[in-house]
This record gives sequence, structure tokens and C-alpha cells, in this order.
Amino acid sequence: MSSETTVVHVVRHGEVHNPDGVLYGRRSGYHLSELGRQMADRVAEHLAGRDIAYVVSSPLERAQETATPIAKAHGLDLATDERLIEAGNVFEGKTFGVGDGALRRPSNWKHLTNPFQPSWGEPYIEQVVRMMSALNAARDAARGHEAVAVSHQLPIWTLRSFVERRRLWHDPRKRQCTLASLTSFTFEGDKIVSVGYSEPARDLVPAHLLAGAKPVKGKAKAFGA
Repeated sequence: MSSETTVVHVVRHGEVHNPDGVLYGRRSGYHLSELGRQMADRVAEHLAGRDIAYVVSSPLERAQETATPIAKAHGLDLATDERLIEAGNVFEGKTFGVGDGALRRPSNWKHLTNPFQPSWGEPYIEQVVRMMSALNAARDAARGHEAVAVSHQLPIWTLRSFVERRRLWHDPRKRQCTLASLTSFTFEGDKIVSVGYSEPARDLVPAHLLAGAKPVKGKAKAFGA
């Protein structure tokens, strides 16, 4: 008996309007920038000829706005799944980056004790549990076809790392999950048989976010039986 093939494209949202450079996390009120909307349209164009039967998104505005043109292009209603939300982080609403002095503030030290969990936010394993559940739900909603699930960088990368059997703790600078990228999971029945990655809006991504990154060939990583 042949297995049923289903593909779930997990999409990272487009660029966000964030002039103050804060870590917005799960906060509401952060929308796509004009460039981010162009990225969303590019992804919709990229998927226009695909057999998309289901589109679902994180509840956050930037994800919903990325998913909307994809759903519209296929005449589908947009579903929402809380499990696709951004990872929780204690530094939400603050600036926290290289060179801004955050690591020298004593009030932050208690949150920086364990990078393997991590101690500053939602544990990686909790992200895996909810993202795998959301991935499987999208697969079930599009059996024999394709689905799109719009989420956020860290949960997507954590999901992919788990599926590809890599350690979950990592250097954030080395994540392969740029803005408006697709991490595509192919199922035969209920089993993931390959993971692919593509960047249809790469030419729109600001150069500083691509520093050191190599162009993606678009090949899928296959898994043995």
C-alpha cells in the first residue's frame, strides 16, 4: 500500500516595523514593515502554483499578515494556532543585543545562567512539543496535499533541529531561518521523510541579516527508513 504524501511549509514571517529595536517577542502591536509586506507577497507568489489546502498562523500580527496573502491566493480561510507562537522570553520589551550593555547589568545575570535550557525563556523541549503538535495538526488538515504554517524563527529552528536530530541549544547567529523563509517537512503517511529549506525573498532581506550566510541550494535532507 502506498503512503499518502503531505508537505507542510513552515514559514517565518517577514520583516517587522521595529524602529526602537526592542525584543518584541510575544507582544502585540508589532506589524510587518512595508518591506515585510513585500516579502509576504513574494512567498505567496512562490507558493501560488502549489497544492495548498490549508493555511494556519501564529496569532501574532506579523505572522497573520505574512499568512494572509498566501491564504488569499488559494481562496482559503486563515486558521490560527496558538502553538505556532513566538518563544517566550524574559527580555521582551527591552533592547538586548551585542554591544548594548545588557550582559553587564546585574539584574539580567540571574536569567543568563543556563544556555542549554535556556534560562532566559521558554525551554527548548517545550517549543518542540508544541511545534510538533502544530506541525502534525497542519499535516492532518491537508492530508495528501500541502499546508502552510506561519511561525517565528526560534520555534521553527528548534523544530527543525529536533527533527534532524541535532542538539537544541545553539548559536543564534547560525540559525538557517531567515525572514520569509520556508522550512518544508514532507510526510509519507505520518512519518517525516525529508526536510527542505528555501528563501524565495532572499533578495529582499537586508544585507546585514545575510552577512556570512551562503545562498541556499534548495535541496531537501532525506531520512532513512
